[in-house]
Amino acid sequence: MHRIAPQDLSPFLRRYRFPGGRVRGVRISHSAKDGMAVDFRLSVREAIKELGVEPRKVRLQLRLAAVEEYRFQMRPNLPRAKIVEARIAHLNGLFYIAFDALALDPGERPQVHDFRASELFAAGRDLSWAEMEPGS
Repeated sequence: MHRIAPQDLSPFLRRYRFPGGRVRGVRISHSAKDGMAVDFRLSVREAIKELGVEPRKVRLQLRLAAVEEYRFQMRPNLPRAKIVEARIAHLNGLFYIAFDALALDPGERPQVHDFRASELFAAGRDLSWAEMEPGS
């Protein structure tokens, strides 16, 4: 897996199109050595590189390690797995990830309380990613 440093977060977010993708799975694990980790398996598309060429579909795994807080809650009458909006930010030494709409105004940057209001969020010290083989 490739580790994401806080300064590498913006280039990473420009590499993939998360909205319209799907959350294929979430796994929470705990070990005495590494603490709690949350793995997100996603289906997303690469960012548009050339007009008229359909971006490639990608299976992506995001791993958030040294997790300090998380919440997974589903409200009735909402899509269960479709990514409405993806937000990943580095705030106060933690990476925050949310895969639903945060109701922000255009140009507004999400803050910690915005992520905590999300139905699907996690916050941890280390973030890494990997492209998975199709069918995995």
